[in-house]
Amino acid sequence: MTLKHGKGAFGALILMVLTAIIVPFILWGEHFDAVLSLEGARQWMENYGHWAWAAGMGLLMSDIILPIPSTVIMSALGWMYGWWLGGLIAAGGSFLSGLLAYGLCRWLGRGAARWIAGEEGLRRGELLFARKGGWLVALSRWAPVLPEAVACLAGMMRMRWSTFVLALACGSLPLGFAFAAIGHLGHASPGWAIALSALLPLLFWAWAGRKWGGKTGPVT
Repeated sequence: MTLKHGKGAFGALILMVLTAIIVPFILWGEHFDAVLSLEGARQWMENYGHWAWAAGMGLLMSDIILPIPSTVIMSALGWMYGWWLGGLIAAGGSFLSGLLAYGLCRWLGRGAARWIAGEEGLRRGELLFARKGGWLVALSRWAPVLPEAVACLAGMMRMRWSTFVLALACGSLPLGFAFAAIGHLGHASPGWAIALSALLPLLFWAWAGRKWGGKTGPVT
């Protein structure tokens, strides 16, 4: 069985990736939100003793397949370890989650992407990520659902590895530290952190992408 590939084939691929990520949130999101509240997340991680930080990073990495409330986990890490160490752990978990999604979809998802989007759709996607991939990856980290979707698509489109890693760091660092600071300071509203973690990736990538981004084309 083959799919008919038209101009909207790459759009169909995006829709299918988003659907695969959103469905678990619809099915189990409410349960995970109840279990992994700020207090619940801290208690769950503390069950692992000295390895609580690794448990937290594991939760953040599992966000690619499970509806994990990642910003709550980051805040709980800040509550447990303080804004500096907690921020490093939270940013590291977000960063590794992006690497995992990119790697799995680069090496295992390329065939499915070709089947859904066709060669023309792949070319369109590769061109998009060659031109705008750094911005898409850096800015997507603060938004719900988009981090996993963009990282998966970047892998499928074989976005240049070095550019992806740099952009991923530009997005993950401010996100991790901002929400760890919320947990450490005991702030109930994450509004300012969302604004900060959305603005800083843009500024970081505008500087780092120009300085070290180099070539941004796909590597086949």
